[in-house]
Amino acid sequence: MPGRSNLSLRKLKVASGERRVGLARALSKLGYCSRSQAFDLIRQGKVSVNGRVRHDAELPVDLQRDHLTVAGQHVALAESIYLLLNKPRGLVTTAGDEKGRETVYSLLPKETPWVGPVGRLDKASEGLLLLTNDSEWAARITDPTSHLTKNYHVQIAALPSDGLVEQLLRGIRHDGELLRARQAGVLRTGQKNSWLEIVLEEGRNRQIRRMFRALEIEVLRLIRVSIGPLQLGDLEKGACRPLTSSEKQALDHAFRP
Repeated sequence: MPGRSNLSLRKLKVASGERRVGLARALSKLGYCSRSQAFDLIRQGKVSVNGRVRHDAELPVDLQRDHLTVAGQHVALAESIYLLLNKPRGLVTTAGDEKGRETVYSLLPKETPWVGPVGRLDKASEGLLLLTNDSEWAARITDPTSHLTKNYHVQIAALPSDGLVEQLLRGIRHDGELLRARQAGVLRTGQKNSWLEIVLEEGRNRQIRRMFRALEIEVLRLIRVSIGPLQLGDLEKGACRPLTSSEKQALDHAFRP
C-alpha cells in the first residue's frame, strides 16, 4: 500500500536536466508508491499539483519546486528503505493479487511504508528478494547492463547427465529465445534427484524453469541465494531485515557498465 512519505528526508539527487519528470514517475521517485499505483491514483482524481487536481500521468512536474498531494496529504521525499526478505514458496511477489493469493507483503511489519520488489521470484520459487522505495536504485539492480549476477540453487528430478552443465552454459533455445547460464555446476546428487548451482547475469522471465522445461527435466525447488555480493546467508525463511550499510555499499560498488 502507498505510504504517507512523512519520514525523515534525504537529499534528492537529480541532474539539472532531469528535475522535470512525469507526474506518475514523480510519485514513484519520491518513494510514495509504484508507478502503476500512481497511474491509478491520478486516474481517480486523488493527485494534485500546486493545489490543482491533475488527471495527466505524464504531466511534467518539478521535483524540487512543485507541491504534490495525494488525497490532501503532502507527498515529501521518503527516507530510503532497503529490505532483504527470505521468500518462502507459495507467495506471489506483488502488492495485490487478483486471485486472492497470499503475497510477500504479508511477511512485512504492518508499519512498513510502501516498498516495491526489486525484480521477481515466482510463486514456487524461494530465497533472496529485495524490496525498496528507491525506484532508481531498483532499476539499476535489475538493469542487465549493471551485470549483477544472481546465484540460484536448483533441485531437479533427475541425475545430471555428462553434458548437462555444458548445455546450460552453451545455451538452450525455448520459445525462440536462447537462454544460457553464466556459470553452472553440480552441488550434490542423490539416488533420483540432484542439486545444481546456476548463476545468471540477464535473468530473463522464469529463465531457469524454461531451460529445464526445454530439456524435459522437472524443477523441484529453486532458491535464489545471492545477488551480486549480497548473500541470503542464514536469514530465516519468511523473515526480513534492512540491508546493512556495508551490504548496500557493496551492491552499489558492484554495478559496472
